[in-house]
Amino acid sequence: MLHLRLIYRPKALRHFVRVLILGSGGKDSSYAIWWAMLRGWDVAGIVTVQITGSDSMTFQLPTTSIAGLQAASAKIPWLPIPITGNPDSEMGDLKNALEGIIQGSSKQRSEIWSSSEKSEAMWPETWPWPDDLNRLRPREPIDAIVVGALRSDYQKTRVERMCQELGVISYTPIWHNDSHQHMVDLIEHGFSIMMTSITTDGLGKEWVGKILTDESFRKLSKLADDFRFNVDGEGGEYETAVLSAPWMDREIATKFTAHWTGMRGWADIWSAELI
Repeated sequence: MLHLRLIYRPKALRHFVRVLILGSGGKDSSYAIWWAMLRGWDVAGIVTVQITGSDSMTFQLPTTSIAGLQAASAKIPWLPIPITGNPDSEMGDLKNALEGIIQGSSKQRSEIWSSSEKSEAMWPETWPWPDDLNRLRPREPIDAIVVGALRSDYQKTRVERMCQELGVISYTPIWHNDSHQHMVDLIEHGFSIMMTSITTDGLGKEWVGKILTDESFRKLSKLADDFRFNVDGEGGEYETAVLSAPWMDREIATKFTAHWTGMRGWADIWSAELI
């Protein structure tokens, strides 16, 4: 009888598992979203840090707006937060932007970030999301933040410190997963992973914009062994965008121009839509 009473606490359980996901649009954060959903947690929003400066030591730069389409596909509120990427202030900027939401808020996204100089460019009035995506669903506070950190101690430590200051739990579900098996699992479970930037010896222009399949991943794995780079891209060798996933209701179709400098390359996505 004691066991049954411990299980049957629906209000307490639901409250404990209300989470935000730090989502860049890439493979690891996309997996983290799925991980949270498989546990039956309430994913209250996908938070995307959009760097307005030239670099960030913590957050992904290219193609992060894809996260907005991912969120729309799954009918999850999308919360883009523009910050400069200054290593001395970026976590404080993110903490300040999240503080009101963490404590529970019914404010619209435009109200929360209306002070940003980039707000009109980041999310214009014509942004094609349903109206309910502009608002966090319930007003209850957030209990945890889920992060797709895989190898970076720098990223994990800084996010954990921010979560501690905000009074929420930090979850890193794929932390130190085996590199090769992690990639195999993503592909086998139907994640459509597009390589959006390349910055390592061994990968040429033909990899810019490539979708990873069983066959192409075998080639990638062989090149990783030959040229001694991280097959999961965790050394910055490449960045990704997820165009479909088990938790998404619709796929993302993209059009892009591939750029190549002779040493690095990137996909300039100039069209993206749900299909």
